[in-house]
Amino acid sequence: MMKADLIIKAIKARAVQVPMPRPMATASGVIPSAPLLLIDIETEQDITGRSYVFGYTSVTLRPMMELVPSLAEVLVGKPVAPVERMAEFEATFRLLGRQGLLGMVLSGIDMALWDALGSMHEVSVARLLGGQDKPIPAYDSYGIIDPSRDAGDLENSLKQGFKAIKIKVGGGDLDVDRAAVKAVRDIIGSDVALMIDYNQSLTVPEAVRRIDSLAEFDLTWAEEPVPAEDLAGHANVRQSCTVPIQTGENWWFPADATRAIQSDASDFAMLDIMKIGGVTGWVRAAGQAEGASLPVSSHAFVEASAHVLAVTPTCHFLEFLDKAGAILQEPAVVEDGKVRPRGPGLGMDWDAAAVEKYSV
Repeated sequence: MMKADLIIKAIKARAVQVPMPRPMATASGVIPSAPLLLIDIETEQDITGRSYVFGYTSVTLRPMMELVPSLAEVLVGKPVAPVERMAEFEATFRLLGRQGLLGMVLSGIDMALWDALGSMHEVSVARLLGGQDKPIPAYDSYGIIDPSRDAGDLENSLKQGFKAIKIKVGGGDLDVDRAAVKAVRDIIGSDVALMIDYNQSLTVPEAVRRIDSLAEFDLTWAEEPVPAEDLAGHANVRQSCTVPIQTGENWWFPADATRAIQSDASDFAMLDIMKIGGVTGWVRAAGQAEGASLPVSSHAFVEASAHVLAVTPTCHFLEFLDKAGAILQEPAVVEDGKVRPRGPGLGMDWDAAAVEKYSV
């Protein structure tokens, strides 16, 4: 017998500042902790859907929280039907656009709706989408490293079974980049994939110069060497370098994926579930990536990304970057370098004491 629709009763948001296992140093500065907005969608059937979004900086938390009550006004009383609700959002905000903080909150709502739907059916979102809870190959994600300080952490990554490591570069000149990449390659050996991330910090000529110099270290990709919105610049770097180029974490909704793919901006697609439009947007963007034969990896959001990667035809890597583990009853687990989707729904339950401790 078909179950009746879940009906949205209320939407709540809370802000937390969560400590990260490793502070993330980037070419633009250090992220010492994760500013997260926790979203809870309550239903009349007493099933709650949960998700979180990452604010990058604490100054975004208050405006995102203030968006939620206004969005609740157009959702309360409606069925938990993520595709329909996102279509309504698209129509409502067509003139404004959905980039930025609004888009992040909309994606968070979409994820929470899928979580509630999976919980109602007592299956994971991966299974709800027609897939299986299969393990996804992951890479351990580092910031700008200090080779001597971080050697022990890198060795521990290998002990956890990671077959791939990513580090951020661009915090100094090319000699600094070379020293860091060489040190990591020496520690992890030749059988482990190595990626670098410039976090949009270079011009096209400088990106070509640096990436060409680092090619000898057998890099799987060089990520966002130039500003994310510069699709032509990424295409130029891609055409000029032998190292494959990765971008996509700053594509906003599937329309941005279309533009990037048409621009030949990347050898891969790195989707951010918070910016691409939640689960609903991810599935549509992943279909485009399949049509373009682009391997798809995730950006952050370990828990939710594992579910959508499990149904992504060109699934490549899950980025293991633990931002929410400290506030979850059961943080994501790495098994032999892989992460398995957990249900029901997205498999996330808040640790109430931790949420209270880190609330802002």
